[in-house]
Amino acid sequence: MATADHKAGKRQVAIGIAIIGVVFFIIGFVSWVNSILIPYFRIACELTNYQSYFVTFSFYIAYLVMSVPVAYLLKRTGYKKGMMYGFFCLAAGALLFVPAALNRAYWIFLTGLFTMGTGLSVLQASANPYITIIGPIESAARRISIMGVCNKFAGIVSPLIFAAVVLGKSQDILRAVEDGLLSGADKEAALNELIRGVILPYSVLAVLLVGIGVFIYRSVLPDINPEDEDEKVAAANSDKTSVFQFPYLVLGVLALFLHVGTQVIAIDTIISYAGSMGVGLLDAKFFPSYTLGATILGYMLGILLIPKVVSQKNALIFCTVLGLTLSLGVVLADVNVSFLGHDANLSIWFLASLGFPNSLIYAGIWPHAIRDLGRFTKIGSSLLVMALCGNAILPLVYGKMADMTSLQQGYWVLIPCFLYLIWYAVHGYRITHWRCNK
Repeated sequence: MATADHKAGKRQVAIGIAIIGVVFFIIGFVSWVNSILIPYFRIACELTNYQSYFVTFSFYIAYLVMSVPVAYLLKRTGYKKGMMYGFFCLAAGALLFVPAALNRAYWIFLTGLFTMGTGLSVLQASANPYITIIGPIESAARRISIMGVCNKFAGIVSPLIFAAVVLGKSQDILRAVEDGLLSGADKEAALNELIRGVILPYSVLAVLLVGIGVFIYRSVLPDINPEDEDEKVAAANSDKTSVFQFPYLVLGVLALFLHVGTQVIAIDTIISYAGSMGVGLLDAKFFPSYTLGATILGYMLGILLIPKVVSQKNALIFCTVLGLTLSLGVVLADVNVSFLGHDANLSIWFLASLGFPNSLIYAGIWPHAIRDLGRFTKIGSSLLVMALCGNAILPLVYGKMADMTSLQQGYWVLIPCFLYLIWYAVHGYRITHWRCNK
C-alpha cells in the first residue's frame, strides 16, 4: 500500500491531519453528549432508567447494523465524498430532534440517534483508515493519538456546552420536576418546555454539520484511495477473494471489540463503583475525569514517543500488559487509601488508571489490522468500525457478572479481554494465513 510519502507532500499531509482532527472532534462531541442526554430524556420523557439507556443502544447499534452498507457506500464514493455524506447523515439525525421535541416522542429521538450513529459509522470508516495510511505506517499510532486528543477534548466540552445551552435556561423547571413539585397540566406544560430546549441548538448543529461536510468535500484534503495497490501488495493479495482471508484483520476486529468494551466499562461503571464504597455522587462524579485525564496523558506520550523512541508494536505490547496488571489490581486490591481528597478502596484507582493503557491500545490495533488490505481496505475498516458495538455489549456482561457476584468481582470480565489483547499484540497480528502461518 502506498503511503502519503508517495501520494502527498508534507504540507498536504499536515492539512489532512488537521482536517481529520476536526472530524474526530465532531465524532467525540456527538458521542460524548449521550452521557447527559440519558438523564435529560429520562426526566423530560418520563422514562424508567432501563428505557433511558436506549439512548446508548440506539446510537451504537448503528455501528453494527450499518457498517457493511457503509463499506459499499465508500467503495462508490471514496473517503472524501463519503465523509461529506457522513456529515449530512449526522445533520439529518439532528433535525429529527425537532419533531421529536415538538411531540415529546421518545421513539423519534431514538430514530434521530440511530441516524446520527449511522453518520458516525460513515465518518469512523472513513477517518480511521485515512489517518492510518496518510503517512508512514510506522507512525500511524502517533497520528491516531493526536486524533484521540481531539476526540477526548470534545468529550470534556460537549456535556458542558449542552448543560449551558439546553439546561441553563431550564434549571428552575428541571428542579421543580425532579422534586415532584408539579402535577397534572402544569407538569405536562413544564415537560414540554423542557424538551423543546433542544430544538434551537440541534437545528443550529444540523446547519453547521452540513457546512462542515461541504467544506471537507471542497477542501484540499488529499482523496487517498487505499485500493490502489502497489505491485508488492497486489501480488500478495492476488489469490484473495474475501476480506475474511486476512486473519490479522479478523483477529484485530475481535481485539478492537474487546478493547472498546474494557474502555467503556472503566469509564461508565466507575461512579457506581465509587458509590458502593460510600463515596457520594458529588465526589464520585470526578472519577470519570481522572480516567479521561489518564487517557489524554497516554495520548500525549504516544505523540511524543512513537515511533522515534518506541515502536507502535512495543507500545501496544506494553499497554496490553499494563492493562492486565491494572485489571488484576481492580479485582484483588482490598485496602482503603486517601488520595486526591477521596477515601476509597485502592481498587478504584487501579480502575481509573486503566485510561492510560487504553489510550494507545486503540491506536496500536488499527495499523496492525488495516495494513496491506489493498482493495479490501474499505470493507476491512467497516468491520473494524462494527467492532465498536463492544461499547454497548461488554458493559452488559459486566452488569450481569456484578449482579451475580459484586461490583468489584464483576471486573473479572476485564481479565480474559486483556489476555487476548496481549496475545494479539505479541502474535495474532502476524498471522497472515488461517493455516499454519508462513
